[in-house]
Amino acid sequence: YKTQEFKSLDKTVSEHSSDREATNAELAAVLEYYGKVKERCIAKPESYEQRKARREAEIEGLKQALKILQDETALMQRGRRGG
Repeated sequence: YKTQEFKSLDKTVSEHSSDREATNAELAAVLEYYGKVKERCIAKPESYEQRKARREAEIEGLKQALKILQDETALMQRGRRGG
């Protein structure tokens, strides 16, 4: 009876060990995938220098747009006076 019980326990231990190995392999694959997704999807904060450069470029673009609008307004006003 004890021999049969030992064999049954050995089989159970073997099955659990196999299940554990498979689960650990799956966990490793999931963690690897998560690492790749995290690199691509999680926003990294911009440095101060990057934010400053982006804002300066935005301000410069707005200044150029304002100048264009002012020049067009001046031309339109001249056209009305002349006509």
